[in-house]
Amino acid sequence: MLNSIHLQSPFGSINVFESQERIISLEWGDEVRGNLSSVLIEARNQLKAYFNGRLKVFDLPLTINGSDFQKGVCRLILQIPFGETQAYGDLAKILNSSARPIGGACGRNKIPIIIPCHRVLGVNKNLTGFSGAGGIKTKDALLRHEGWLPGQLS
Repeated sequence: MLNSIHLQSPFGSINVFESQERIISLEWGDEVRGNLSSVLIEARNQLKAYFNGRLKVFDLPLTINGSDFQKGVCRLILQIPFGETQAYGDLAKILNSSARPIGGACGRNKIPIIIPCHRVLGVNKNLTGFSGAGGIKTKDALLRHEGWLPGQLS
């Protein structure tokens, strides 16, 4: 069964979804379905702490759906520290790929913020797409929330 919890954030209304006690997606909107679970309550608490500047690393059980490549990209993104960034090309080198498939995998990330794809930048530190509501504007806001300044590539 798919369950969700809703919360307000500085970046809009957010829903977190879980199945079998594992987070499977984070979406912008006001939809709530199913029952509350301990993992959803913990996700809400951790997200609130992140938004309030008290949490820098999420510790939640995740299910990353997609190809092995998608899962590999998400695992790399999870290693980018709070307030730091990586270029698509840097991740591509690690996975012996090109930057474009990395961007595609970021765009298919179903758990943004928790899997911080906002920390992945284009060539020359450009803010490129973001899968969450508000697109690049939200990506910029999330990075600024983490203390990142435009033009800074960690």
